[in-house]
Amino acid sequence: MTYNIRKIMMIAATVAITAGANAQTVQDGIKMYQYKKFKSAQRILEPLAATDAQANYYFGLSLLDAGNTTRANEVFSKFPEDPANISGTIRVAYATKNAAKGLQIAKDLAAKSKKKEWIQTKYAAEGMAYSDGGDANQAIAWYKDIMAKNKEVFEKTEDANIHIGMGDTYRRIAGGGGDAMSNYEHVTEKDPNNSLGYTRIGDLWYDARNYSSALDNYSKAKDADPNNPLPYKSLANAYSRSGKYQQALTNLKKYYQLCDSTLADKRLYVEGLFLAQSNCDASKFAQELLKTENLTNEFKVELYGILGFSMADCGDSMQALNYTRQYFQMQDPKNIKPADYIQYGKLFIKVNMLDSAGYYYAKGIAGDTAQNKTDIYRQIAEAYKSKKDYCKSGDWYNNLIKANPETQPSDYAWRGIMYWYCKDYNKAMDAFNDFAGKYPDQNSAYFWQGRTQMAIDSEATSGAAVPYFMKWLNNVGGDSYEKKNDLKGVYEYLLYYFYNKKDKENLNLYKEKILKIDPNDKGVHDIEEMEKAGAAPKKAPAPAKPKK
Repeated sequence: MTYNIRKIMMIAATVAITAGANAQTVQDGIKMYQYKKFKSAQRILEPLAATDAQANYYFGLSLLDAGNTTRANEVFSKFPEDPANISGTIRVAYATKNAAKGLQIAKDLAAKSKKKEWIQTKYAAEGMAYSDGGDANQAIAWYKDIMAKNKEVFEKTEDANIHIGMGDTYRRIAGGGGDAMSNYEHVTEKDPNNSLGYTRIGDLWYDARNYSSALDNYSKAKDADPNNPLPYKSLANAYSRSGKYQQALTNLKKYYQLCDSTLADKRLYVEGLFLAQSNCDASKFAQELLKTENLTNEFKVELYGILGFSMADCGDSMQALNYTRQYFQMQDPKNIKPADYIQYGKLFIKVNMLDSAGYYYAKGIAGDTAQNKTDIYRQIAEAYKSKKDYCKSGDWYNNLIKANPETQPSDYAWRGIMYWYCKDYNKAMDAFNDFAGKYPDQNSAYFWQGRTQMAIDSEATSGAAVPYFMKWLNNVGGDSYEKKNDLKGVYEYLLYYFYNKKDKENLNLYKEKILKIDPNDKGVHDIEEMEKAGAAPKKAPAPAKPKK
């Protein structure tokens, strides 16, 4: 067999070039760690850690921050003389609640530094700075010592990690926000492509509630490195806390594309879907998550709640009710929010269990300490409206108005309309009188006063509706009013009333007005037939019902 040596060499060279292009470096792994993509960092760094102390250090950190403390300690111990890996053992000591040991390791490490050999002090400060319970002031003192003794070095070459570390440490100290900002800005001034620095600046502005500056710096972080998931997560949190759930979800979806999709990431994502009322996606995702092994009881309870409340709008209402029952059975009563009871009440409405709905609505209202419960009352009123339980809907609109008399005109209108639909005309008239008194510029109030009196005066004999209809007609422009069905209904009541009053002049006037709207109007035809027979009408026709 003969071989084409030239061809084999070309193939080998191509493979070598491809492998070199695809090979990921220690710096790639460090970036993944800094972006909190711990699984990605582990995947990149583990094969490099055997021969590279720096790779081993960040491999250990990625394990430690992911919660695998024992394995992290084993990894750090492979390079027992390396300052970075010694720093890792500082963090392990604090993570295992052995603060005295952590402090001693840090002091021993810092003591090894000499004037021109500052790396030991850097890692002593780093170990202390990023440990829960570590001495932040001592870490700052060490960082400052490095900067003071090596000023010439730092003027020529910058170590961004030191300034990021100092900034992160200052954030742990009361009143340290200004110094933290100075360190972060120092990093971005030296390196405008430092996405991590802009992310930290955005976080500082966000904590200070300066949202425009926070958003500006998160945008810079995204531009500096579109693969950095952190600014998207921060944006999602910011929008969510301000109630802008759709904008939160947009950023959360981008974060989820870039992150490692850990269980914590999945939890954040399903919560975002639920808050943004992306109910079908939320219920589907929650069902998949329930199949995950080793879920905490707390998370499992939350998933039952998300499933119950999201399935109510996407899926089987009875199945949603079953999930919600499980949520209420498993959840600590202290953690059940008033809004949860309201949602539970809505579910009972959907399955026509109105008494249970009323019970949980009342429970939710009783537990809500908010001064303004307008939105909750309105939601309940609309839920009963959707089930055509108009009297209860009217009662809840009434509760809303009593609790907040300054509410919008439509709430006043719907209170009366709901009572009108359930034929409680006395309550309806009281409601429309209140409406007209509170909002005299709302012409619909006079229209509904007239309609209510017309329902009472069904034979159009007393004329109780006349003054209200006349006021309404005067305000809306009479014949020029665009809603012709409403106009025709009012004219027909007046037609029958003036027929009964034997007022020939007004009778002919309203005949003419009606026929302009509908030349084939049955009411006019009936009146003409009754005129011929000399009979009185039995009942005035009702105008068309409004859309609910």
